[in-house]
Amino acid sequence: MKAITTLFEESVNKYSGNVLMWEKKTDKFEPTTYAEVRKQVYRFAAGLMALGIQKGDRIALLSEGRNEWVISELGILYAGAVNVPLSVKLNEPADIRFRLEHSGARMIIVSGQLAKKIASLKEKLPSLEKVILLDTIGYTDEKEINFSEVCSLGDAFLKTDNFAFESRWKSITGSDYANICYTSGTTADPKGIILTHRNYTANTEQALTLMDIPEHYVSLLILPWDHAFAHTAGVYVLISSGASMASVQNGRSPMETLKNIPQNIKEIKPHFLLSVPALAKNFRKSIENGIKAKGPVAVALFKTGLAVAYAYNGIGFDKGRGLRSLLKPFVNLFDAILFSKIRENFGGRLKFFIGGGALLDIELQRFFYAIGIPMFQGYGLSESSPVISSSSASKHKLGSSGYLVKPLELKICDDNGNTLPNGEKGEIVVRGENVMAGYWNNPEATAESLRDGWLHTGDLGSMDDDGFLYVYGRFKSLLIADDGEKYSPEGIEEAFVSQSKYIEQCLLYNNQNPYTVALVVINKEAVRQWLQKHHHQLECDDLTAALKKIESEINAYRTGKKHGNMFPQRWLPAAIAILPEGFTEENQLMNSTMKIVRGKVTERYANLIDYLYTPEAKNICNPKNMEVLSNFGVTAKG
Repeated sequence: MKAITTLFEESVNKYSGNVLMWEKKTDKFEPTTYAEVRKQVYRFAAGLMALGIQKGDRIALLSEGRNEWVISELGILYAGAVNVPLSVKLNEPADIRFRLEHSGARMIIVSGQLAKKIASLKEKLPSLEKVILLDTIGYTDEKEINFSEVCSLGDAFLKTDNFAFESRWKSITGSDYANICYTSGTTADPKGIILTHRNYTANTEQALTLMDIPEHYVSLLILPWDHAFAHTAGVYVLISSGASMASVQNGRSPMETLKNIPQNIKEIKPHFLLSVPALAKNFRKSIENGIKAKGPVAVALFKTGLAVAYAYNGIGFDKGRGLRSLLKPFVNLFDAILFSKIRENFGGRLKFFIGGGALLDIELQRFFYAIGIPMFQGYGLSESSPVISSSSASKHKLGSSGYLVKPLELKICDDNGNTLPNGEKGEIVVRGENVMAGYWNNPEATAESLRDGWLHTGDLGSMDDDGFLYVYGRFKSLLIADDGEKYSPEGIEEAFVSQSKYIEQCLLYNNQNPYTVALVVINKEAVRQWLQKHHHQLECDDLTAALKKIESEINAYRTGKKHGNMFPQRWLPAAIAILPEGFTEENQLMNSTMKIVRGKVTERYANLIDYLYTPEAKNICNPKNMEVLSNFGVTAKG
């Protein structure tokens, strides 16, 4: 069973002169080759051994994406230790403390910008022996040491005890633990997912059965590197292929770093990008705003080009077939005069995105497919290292989560664990070398998720006869009617948000009730602008008019209306509550991957949900909604 250290050694030996990492610290991106990275990894790993790190010890890593992130992880692994990658979006000291205590981390490697997050924890964690600072920011106590000093210790260790270093890293096998990755922990204590060296190398091999990544490819890794998706599909897939990764230029704040992404894309000219729905929406908004700025003629041309491309592309599997072939000249024309110009903003070499992290709305998939940089939906979870399936350029159906990696066993099971035939919905259950070893110090959770080697994902899905996987959402998020019928709400919620500029976020709820209800976060500014535009036409007060407008946006999905055929009518909400605040990471109603944490939302708004099942609440202009809008100051004159 191949270890990550073996994978890296093989790639360095094969691609030693290739650039592995591109980093921009000043005015341009600078390259570091595979051979140069290995030298730095050896120095750092030996330095950790000089500090007393033993095989199996845990070391945490809290940093933005940068060269030292990869060097640190590989250095930890070469020293025989286990990396505990922490999300840069962890803001509460208690969240970081739990992970450090639970994992028993002896050390933490942290960037200068994030060092303040652990400043108050050092004295509260007696088991934490060292804080390794990636940036020179000056010591505050004897626990701290600079990354460069650890490397200097490594230089001395390699001169005096190189045999011990060689013996250590060569003793590592595929069954040794590589990472303990913590879940978001927004509904209970976080679980530490144990991923072995072989989990990662197996999933890297599996991912490469879906698509080819030539050694000349480069990708700008715009997702946090601790995410399993970016970690495997980015870092290790690129290393295995001899390709290059670039980090986003770090700004003085997370927002400044985000603003660097468009410019960095133009500079690096990536061949592919990893994305999540939140980023995909931002990219689309940016494209559409750019078109609007060119005036109404450009907007009309763009909409026509999209319509033609949508008709020609179908769902990808049937692209250009039958009468669609007649549209090919028009598709080529719009691509030449319009879409190719848009692609230049992505560097001009971008061939595709891989979408993961959550379900990507099919409308977004159609949009990016039309402009010539398709966003292929993938599916996976950290417990499977994470890739289970993905569409690719050679084989795709828009709306699906693609076809399975190989080798991997997958079955769709009913509530009793029986395997269901193609086309029927049930729980996605998988078995393969990419499946985790279990949860750290949590045998109960391990026994619940891993049964006879099969990982029970908790996700609802189905397979079609062509081998494509469809994922509908989490079992725990399902709407369950009073007659026991179940339905995934995520498609409806996504439609409400993506097709209405007045609805910013939405969560549907039905737990064996007579009808479904909705918790809605409105776009206050859009509603205010609508009121100002139509104020002279209104036959009621502003608050009533605003609420009726929100209701009309949802009623557009009812039979006979604009979107009346999209969803079964019984699952559309019969009562709507306007929420006083949005779902954010700060209020813990959204996790670090930008997914709404349904359990937290329903817990926080339990009383409001109960109210929605009263006769009064069926009128959207009920006192509670009127009060929320009044507090917002949403009026034509506001």
